[in-house]
Amino acid sequence: MKSSTETQSIDPTWDGLYKTGGVIALILVAIPLVQLVVFAVAPQPLQGSAAEWFTLFQKNALLGLLGFEILLAIYSLLSVVLSLALFAALWPSARSLSALFLVSSLIGAIAFVAARPAFEMLYLSHQFTAATTEAQKTIILGAGEAMVAAFHGTAFQISYLLGSITGFLVGAAMLRGSVFSKATAYLRIGSGIFDFGIFIPGIGLYISILSVLLLLVFHILVGLRLLRLPSRALGPGRPTEV
Repeated sequence: MKSSTETQSIDPTWDGLYKTGGVIALILVAIPLVQLVVFAVAPQPLQGSAAEWFTLFQKNALLGLLGFEILLAIYSLLSVVLSLALFAALWPSARSLSALFLVSSLIGAIAFVAARPAFEMLYLSHQFTAATTEAQKTIILGAGEAMVAAFHGTAFQISYLLGSITGFLVGAAMLRGSVFSKATAYLRIGSGIFDFGIFIPGIGLYISILSVLLLLVFHILVGLRLLRLPSRALGPGRPTEV
């Protein structure tokens, strides 16, 4: 790794946060890969109706929770800690951008967790199985459809949009400082751009997969950098990533 040509202070009081953020960044690489395996082993219900979800939950509660993306909800919560670490590292050189990035990340994470009511669906599936009348089952199915609507609804759309915006914000903040390389910054900006591919009919899914791949590489580089971040002022020059 090169030494830096631009002087930038790294506050040693945040050293523990940097290291924790580095570990979490690497964990965030593993979670989407595990989720892909889950989707391959136990695909989400074809029609996505509440009745289909209840059947999956009753067949295997764990697969139901994983299918309803509880792992990605955990991913979002963990990403908050990484966002705090990045905020602390980027604050000296890009205060406005890093602040906007942190706020957007927090709102996006909260919105995504709200859009993944996995345990509520598990509870409703048990209630549906225990129901003794058609009226009770109809009411529970209605509640289940509301959970499915939340899965695809406003909170999810907000979290997806903010996820893309945070990519632009953190990438721009990285370009202003010397802590992270330009390659790392451009990876995150590129990921944010390809996020919008999901809205393109036909090929949108494949474009969004490219976004995920770029994000995985970004998290690897960020994680390794945060783990090596010195608790002292950086010397001159821009570091290069692994």
